[in-house]
Amino acid sequence: MSTPIRIGTRESALALWQANQVKGLLEKEGFSAVLTPIKSEGDIDLKTPLYEMGVQGVFTRSLDIALLNNKIDIAVHSMKDVPTQLPEGIQQAAVLKRGPVHDLLVFKDNTEFLHQRNGLATVATSSIRRIAQWLHKYPNHQMVNLRGNVNTRLRKLGEESWDAAIFAQAGLERIHLRPESSIVLDWMLPAPAQGAIVVVSRAEEAPLQYCAPLNDADTALCTRIERDFLRTLLGGCSTPISALAEIEDGDVYFSGQILSPDGKQKAEIEKIVPVDRADYLGKTAAEEVLERGGRAIAEGIRAAGKGPETLEAAVNE
Repeated sequence: MSTPIRIGTRESALALWQANQVKGLLEKEGFSAVLTPIKSEGDIDLKTPLYEMGVQGVFTRSLDIALLNNKIDIAVHSMKDVPTQLPEGIQQAAVLKRGPVHDLLVFKDNTEFLHQRNGLATVATSSIRRIAQWLHKYPNHQMVNLRGNVNTRLRKLGEESWDAAIFAQAGLERIHLRPESSIVLDWMLPAPAQGAIVVVSRAEEAPLQYCAPLNDADTALCTRIERDFLRTLLGGCSTPISALAEIEDGDVYFSGQILSPDGKQKAEIEKIVPVDRADYLGKTAAEEVLERGGRAIAEGIRAAGKGPETLEAAVNE
């Protein structure tokens, strides 16, 4: 390209870090690029819990509009924030090699409260996925809403009388903000595509060509499986959905689950499939979860009046 590639990004420190990763990779391929920061709805409204905002793509819609209006050439997202159905005229151009996938618990004083299943504690997060999994393991804990960028959330944790807050490991480590007072929640299944960065472009040939060298095939496959699992389970209801696919020695190891928002009900699955037979793994795993009790969970939440429009925001924060 004779003119610099315009990279659309949110304005948070983490989003800018991600966009700069893409910028650097493009420059290694011989392309010039510039960042174009754009505010998102998810960054502007920092009080309403994501699962109450009632929209899909709360962190991506502003960038989608800028892309379709030709104000930017590509957009960079945390892949877990991207709805499984991209807007017409926009397509996935590349998925970068994945970073850490797990969640972190950042604690105030100590972790004694984790060893007392029936003990009391207050834990902060705005993610309905994290809330459900936490309450499944610690049913007596109180969950409080925590919104804002990483710096804001860390500051709020320091100011409030909470015991701990939950963050994405990749988000804190990428911008060097992981506190010493933190532990990896390896028992907590992540959001589909957590830890992955995706580049999207208009449905034109040129962006796909210059983004192709950035694509990591293993990450692209694993995140597609996880997002297929999410897409298949949408099913007209809002419910916490988690999934993780990893490749080892030619096999895909997959874990997925859905829970009721209060954490009392759970349907889960684990599968091991050769890579060359994994194309439909996410879909088939989701169908099995529905038969294993997932459908009852979904119907229960639908009966409570929560609609499909809130699902992916609820899953992905």
